[in-house]
Amino acid sequence: ATWKAVAWYTMGGGIVGAVLAAVPGLIDFFSITDRRAGRVALLHMICNGTALLLFVVSFVMRFRDPLGALPVVVAALGVATLGIGGWFGGELVFVHGMGVKPPIRR
Repeated sequence: ATWKAVAWYTMGGGIVGAVLAAVPGLIDFFSITDRRAGRVALLHMICNGTALLLFVVSFVMRFRDPLGALPVVVAALGVATLGIGGWFGGELVFVHGMGVKPPIRR
């Protein structure tokens, strides 16, 4: 029961953090001019938004039934979806150079 409570509180903090991170993410998203990077950014946003939704559902389910197994399954789907979204985020940085300053040449 203790780990269930810990999971509930950390999930709540993660949801708040995700919503706060989405604000600059949306600003960055609407500033993308490269079409290929824009498609990857859209997939990144969809995956992360879906993961956030899954975590919110799991959070509410844990509040209603703290000892149930279904909230854990929903959260596991959220983790998997978040991993895919992270992959797309990495592609934005390492393949498309989004958010990377070019090196200073002297």
